[in-house]
Amino acid sequence: MASNVIEKIKNAGIVGAGGAGFPSHVKYNVEAEVVVVNGAECEPLIRVDQQLMIIAIDKLIRGLTIIVEETGAKEGIIAIKGKHKEAVELLQEAVADNEKLSVFILDDFYPAGDEQVTLYEATGREVPQGGLPIHVGAVVTNVETLINVAAAVDEGKPVTETYITVTGHVPHPVTVKVPVGISVREALALAGVTDAKGYGVIDGGPMMGGLVQDLDEPVKKAAKAYIVLPESHYLIRMRRKSMRAISKTTQSACIQCRYCTDLCPRYLLGHEIEPHRIMRALKYGEAAEDVLRMAFACCECGMCEQYSCPAHLMPRTVNAQVKRQLMAQGIKPLDKPDPQRVHPHRKDRRVPSSRIVRRIDLARYDVAAPLIEEEYHFDTVKIPLKQHVGAPSKPIVQVGDSVKRGDMIGEIPADALGAPVHASIDGTVTEITDSVIVIKAGGARR
Repeated sequence: MASNVIEKIKNAGIVGAGGAGFPSHVKYNVEAEVVVVNGAECEPLIRVDQQLMIIAIDKLIRGLTIIVEETGAKEGIIAIKGKHKEAVELLQEAVADNEKLSVFILDDFYPAGDEQVTLYEATGREVPQGGLPIHVGAVVTNVETLINVAAAVDEGKPVTETYITVTGHVPHPVTVKVPVGISVREALALAGVTDAKGYGVIDGGPMMGGLVQDLDEPVKKAAKAYIVLPESHYLIRMRRKSMRAISKTTQSACIQCRYCTDLCPRYLLGHEIEPHRIMRALKYGEAAEDVLRMAFACCECGMCEQYSCPAHLMPRTVNAQVKRQLMAQGIKPLDKPDPQRVHPHRKDRRVPSSRIVRRIDLARYDVAAPLIEEEYHFDTVKIPLKQHVGAPSKPIVQVGDSVKRGDMIGEIPADALGAPVHASIDGTVTEITDSVIVIKAGGARR
């Protein structure tokens, strides 16, 4: 039976705020030895967590304390890059007299924020291939997620807002807190974007984020950044390539240099993945199942695709496609290798973040995006029923119902993995579809 804390987290609809949106009430409902806060935020241009660790430090510490106690962990570690000096100093001061909490200083490399990399750096614990941090007694969690935990447990507040950085080719790069369900177009307007014609928008970081297909799609709980770039930019052009074009280019241009493998962070952790061999299978039709199944070990960090390959090929995209095809055929990942050995040259092959920024032509956009603590009001929100790993929420309101911000409007289906969703503004439910609940309020104002 779930504890009172877990129930509060569940009812608040908290999901991982820095990734795919895994329901937190499931992730935290375990026994662990250590809780690691992933404050690396190593994707270029994103500025959310590094600022939240300053302005919401009390709630972060409180949220971490709650989860350390709930999981029975012996310690909680906040992993943060040393370059964020102000946040580091404040955090070290905040935990100075706490026997269970500490701060670990990460070097500035990519992808320090991959949860398995973060865990290894901070604790030396090696997650086995195909496993999760909990398999080695650890929980790795996000900064904003813990802030949401503190608000849910102490104040009964559900997740109705999210912090996002809007940056890139925009008049005023900014980090803001917005209601869940506003449109991407409205989010861009907060950075001064009035017309996105001729530009592409990346949802998330430039290494792992996907291309926004419709600027009127809603902002979800796990949104972290929207990066606006000219359509001619390398990152936009790459994301618009078809799988057919990617396949043909691979067949003609891959020279098997193996840079994609030699710099792969999971390969360097000892996982059985060699992207160059998967590319060779595509190039020559060597569809050996044991080679293709290596794709399951890919964390899709984009190192191979955005940095390593001298021919600008796309191993990450190939791996993702291979994974989807294998899963559709019912084929499972490779068995965990035993023993798993970290590569002896792993530390020497870590790539500095500054080099990543230059390689993917983002240096001109690598600027501050100050957090503006201002409450914005919007006329309409579209609350997605699926903002998390698992099943979509089930609507519990009807068209015409009046709702207040924070009211639960969608619940977890029976016996399913999921998270409830809540109204992010006061208003009236005007439409319910298979994917969203639309709420309308008064005229938009600021």
